[in-house]
Amino acid sequence: MSTENTEQEKWWERLQHTYRLVIMTDETFEEVGSYRLTRLNIYLLISSVAVVTFLLVYLAIIFTPLKRTVPGYGDVNLRGEVEEYSKREQELEAKYIADSIYLSSVRRVLTGDFEYEDDVRLDTIAGDYQDSVAVVDRIAEDEELRNAVEQDEPLVEVAEDPEPTQGSGEFYADRNIPLEQLFLVAPLRGEVSYAFKPEEGHYGVDILGPKNTPIKSMMDGKVIQSDWTLETGHTIAVQHANNIVTFYKHNSTLLKKVGATVKAGEAIAIIGNTGTLSTGPHLHFEMWHNGSPINPVDYISF
Repeated sequence: MSTENTEQEKWWERLQHTYRLVIMTDETFEEVGSYRLTRLNIYLLISSVAVVTFLLVYLAIIFTPLKRTVPGYGDVNLRGEVEEYSKREQELEAKYIADSIYLSSVRRVLTGDFEYEDDVRLDTIAGDYQDSVAVVDRIAEDEELRNAVEQDEPLVEVAEDPEPTQGSGEFYADRNIPLEQLFLVAPLRGEVSYAFKPEEGHYGVDILGPKNTPIKSMMDGKVIQSDWTLETGHTIAVQHANNIVTFYKHNSTLLKKVGATVKAGEAIAIIGNTGTLSTGPHLHFEMWHNGSPINPVDYISF
């Protein structure tokens, strides 16, 4: 028999050699317990405990949320949840910004504090955000603009074109087409709560609508006023072709700056309740032609 086999037999015998583990009290040396052990049994016990522990940890990682705490562990099922949470976060952020704009406008109306361009963030109807227009207290400028319209003075420089076409995207103010032949978009669909009464100084119509409803431009044109006045709140005015000027008053937010070119039906403001002359959420819409106010109900179906 070789030396190697002899060593293996001795090693195996040592593993099977029996030992006795005796437990006695420290004071009287009374035997409390006695256990027969071998090295092989101890090794088997330790190995079994290690295997069982590994299996329990493995099963916990596989079948419980504990797997999410393991660095680098990827689960393709989580991707859908992450996308859903991200979408919900964007929706909540958009709602928060819209509510913040509305509350900010109400606060400024109540306190008399005025907004400036650097103070405002807008939610544009498509969901993108952009810097807002400057809004300041310009009562004198508003009156000057109204006087200019009443006197039929030119409000902005216009391009010269011998044969302009409606809807081409260019801006003209010297055309003379009958109003009945023009395609006019209702700035807001709703109930007319206060009619056109120029004898009472009411040069337009008041239209009711839900909160956060976009206000649309009646025709293609160019923004000639986009600011705040004490009486009419957030006000925007657009000059159109055919020497038509429209005013949109009491808005909660303005979406266009002075000089911006707008299309018919494009959102230019958000309905609101700003200004001392407003008693509830609505749009005050005025339509001027050749320097004189006209009744919008005669040409637009609200």
